[in-house]
Parts: sequence; structure tokens; C-alpha cells
Amino acid sequence: MLKLTVFSFLFLVIVACDDANLPDDRLPEVTAEPLTIAETDQNQEITIDLMLDKPSTQEIIVNYSTKNGTALAGSDYRSIQNENLTIPPGDLSASINLTILGDEFKEDEEIFYINLTSAINASISTEEIEIKITDTDTLEEPGGSTSFEGYESPLEYEGYELVWQDEFEADQLSDDYTFEIGTGGNGWGNNESQYYREENTRLEDGYLVIRAKKENFGGREYTSSRIITENKKEFKYGRFDIRARMPYGQGIWPAIWMLGANFREVSWPYCGEIDIMEMIGGQGRERIVHGTVHWDSDNGYANYGHSRTLSDKTLSDQFHVFSIIWDENSIEWLIDNQSYGSIDTTPSHLDEFREEFFFIFNVAVGGNWPGYPDEFTEFPQEMWIDYVRVFQQP
Repeated sequence: MLKLTVFSFLFLVIVACDDANLPDDRLPEVTAEPLTIAETDQNQEITIDLMLDKPSTQEIIVNYSTKNGTALAGSDYRSIQNENLTIPPGDLSASINLTILGDEFKEDEEIFYINLTSAINASISTEEIEIKITDTDTLEEPGGSTSFEGYESPLEYEGYELVWQDEFEADQLSDDYTFEIGTGGNGWGNNESQYYREENTRLEDGYLVIRAKKENFGGREYTSSRIITENKKEFKYGRFDIRARMPYGQGIWPAIWMLGANFREVSWPYCGEIDIMEMIGGQGRERIVHGTVHWDSDNGYANYGHSRTLSDKTLSDQFHVFSIIWDENSIEWLIDNQSYGSIDTTPSHLDEFREEFFFIFNVAVGGNWPGYPDEFTEFPQEMWIDYVRVFQQP
């Protein structure tokens, strides 16, 4: 019995040794650990290590992208989409480089993710890497009032029907919008200072938020966002209501406006422009709303408009409803349903305003009209839009 037991033991040892010498034909597994990083006042570069559980004789390529959580691309970190990381043969790790965007303002703990979407010559064990950003800042973030109070307009008007609205209740912008990206060549015709990015727009708690930041990007010192409804939602005549709260500060230029749908064919100002509202920040100008039209007359470029100065609060202190009432004969400007000017559009040289127009929402930084930010301009600045509603006569 003892001899049999010893023999059996020796047999098992021999089998185990033979198994250990068998080749490991499985693909290397890619893993990564979650990372916690403390945000500072300055941008900082961080690395996330991807590790292999065994070396490979072949080059390994891992595709990855960042994904928003409570931390947002463009505000808290720089987005990366569809990038490839190469792990050379024989190596057991390689690093992804990321930029965390710093500021001086107090924020809650935030999280975003790196998704490992595919791998060549390896399998992915960790598909999603959590990156946690902690914050020890004490300053309250600027960007205008946090009040959600202010005038609200009705959902119906006598003689009109609601034909389109966006209450911004979804998780992302609808297909009704397109982002305009870049510098517009010459600062969008106004010598503006910002680079427009998709990352500077977000939806939050039923609001569209466009954020202007002091951030070097694309050769510019500032970033912001600009969205349009061209070829998506274009309208001829009606009542247009937009409830919004403005940013503030020298050189800040928020606008809610429209361009003629034939803009790409005839160019500006031949297409016509309707500025539902504009505000230029600084020097006490944040109490003034401007409504203007632009066109090409027989004598060249022309414009005409009106403004209204609030009696006490600024346009950044609370929400207001900015409106136009537009038909084949006139355009009238209103704030909180109070008219402050109109233009007779019956003359033939104003035919531009009897065609379809599309919306533009943006926050510019600097330019010929507002001037440029100074040492007192605080960033980031945000325009909050609660809703857009279009009413037309049936």
C-alpha cells in the first residue's frame, strides 16, 4: 500500500512538471488600475499604466477613448477619442497620457473614464478605467448668478400654435443642432479671440450651458462654443421665445440670433441677420439688451436696431425671456414680453427678411464691439438657456 502511494505521488509530480512546460498559447490580458488625482490650479499631465499579465512576441495595439462621468471633457480634462497605444514585443506595460485641467475654484469630487475599446494581439480584461479627480480649492466658481428665478413665458399665445420647442431635458443635444468649430478664419468676422469647441457645451438639469474659458487651444487664449440649427430647423415668421441667463465681464459677448438659410449661397450680409438678443459685458453694459437686424442695402451694408436698459439688475442676475415677433411686414423685439422696438420690413430692399432663417447660440470672447477681456474679467463664464420655443400662425 505504501509503495503504491509513493508511486502515485511520483506520477503526479511528473505530470505536473510536464504541464508546467507546456506552451501558454493564450493572448496576453490587458489590465489597469483605477486612479485618483488631486486637481491643482494648473493643468497637469498624468499617466495611466496598461499592464500585460505576460509578454508577447508580437506588437500589441490597444484602442482607447475617454468618456464623461461627473467630470466633463473640456472643463475638467482633455478629451481623447479613438487613440491607439502600442506595447512593443517583450514589454509588459505602456502608459496613456492625459491632461487634467486645473483651476482655482471649489468643485465636488468628479469621475471620468477611459474605455479600452479593442486590442490587437491581446485580450482586454479591464474595459473601463475610472479616473477620480479630487479638489482642495476654496474659491467659489464665477460665471454669473446661480439663480434660476426670472420671467417665464407661456406655452401658448392666441392666434399662434407651438411648432417647435427644445426644453433641453435630454442627456445630449438633439440632431437639430450642429457645432461650429474653430476660429472662423478671422475671428468670425469680428476679430474675436476664442476657439469654438464642442466640449464647451453641455446639458445640465434641463438647461443648455455654453461655457467660455480662459484656455490655450488651437492658437487662441480662450475657448467657447457655438451651435446652429442650419439645415435642421429653419423658420419664416412667427414668435420666438428664448429663456436665458447671461454671463458677464469685460470682453464677454453672448448672442442669440438668426441668419438667412441662404447664407452659404449668397454670404453675409446678403442673407440677412436677425439678432434676437446680444449683450456686451463690462463697464456697466450688462444691463442692456440689444436687438438688431443687418442686411445689404442699395448703398451697401446696413443695420438697424433697438436696446433696452434694465432698471436695476443685470442680465446675468436672473433669467429673462428674449423674443421677436416677425411677420412679412415687421420685426418686433421684446424682453419679458415687453416690447422695446421694431422695424418696418415692407421696403423692397429688406426682402431678406421674407425668407427662412436658422438659429445661432454662442458666447464670443473679445471682438471689435465688446473689446477684449482685461485683468478683471473672471473665467469661466456661462450662458444658460432654459428653452427655445417657436410659435407660428396656423
